[in-house]
Amino acid sequence: MESIAPKIGCVSQTLREWVKKHDVDTGMRDGVTSEDLDRIRNLERENKELRRANEILKLARTFFAQAELDRKLKS
Repeated sequence: MESIAPKIGCVSQTLREWVKKHDVDTGMRDGVTSEDLDRIRNLERENKELRRANEILKLARTFFAQAELDRKLKS
């Protein structure tokens, strides 16, 4: 790797990481595949968005419940 890396324009550590990633992706080495990492990232992003949406809905529910209570008290 030390001799090949400069020939392809990278440092040996980068080449080592690429080989490791390839080995994991092809099942030659244990670890989380690139596909699974992408899936996990997407699920975490979706989870974050859903939590944010739930928080907004809770605030809206509280707001409208208070507005309804105020309306009933004024009647």
